[in-house]
Amino acid sequence: MSGEQDLIKLYSQRILALAANIAHTERLIDPDATIKKRAPLCGSNVTVDLKISDGHVVDFGQDVKACALGQAAASVVGANIIGCTLPQIQAARDALNAMLKADGPPPAAPFSDLETLLPARNYKNRHASILLALDASVEAFETAQAAKCA
Repeated sequence: MSGEQDLIKLYSQRILALAANIAHTERLIDPDATIKKRAPLCGSNVTVDLKISDGHVVDFGQDVKACALGQAAASVVGANIIGCTLPQIQAARDALNAMLKADGPPPAAPFSDLETLLPARNYKNRHASILLALDASVEAFETAQAAKCA
């Protein structure tokens, strides 16, 4: 397959549709935690605001400045994170990382739409951008939980 065909496959209609419809793009006024993550190689960044209650995400906001792949991942995260627990978010992050870097299976529900990003496996320079939303969400949840316990 030529390089041009690889790019067409990578930026599939599904990835572009997800990137165009990112959920929860409004920042929260009074979050329990805010975390900003940056992918140094490409400059993509994501800021996540999170509110938790009883061990679950109850509100979520994000500001996404990333490539279409990072935007698509943030779209799936934003659409599915409300109601999730820290272990669910960690499992999704770990599964996405393994899917991209170690030929692992895609994340399970509710983040199973991240499977759309399978073609990015061969583009190592895009992995950090794809992982930003989940990395920031895990860190925000841990930060919020620690603050509530303090």
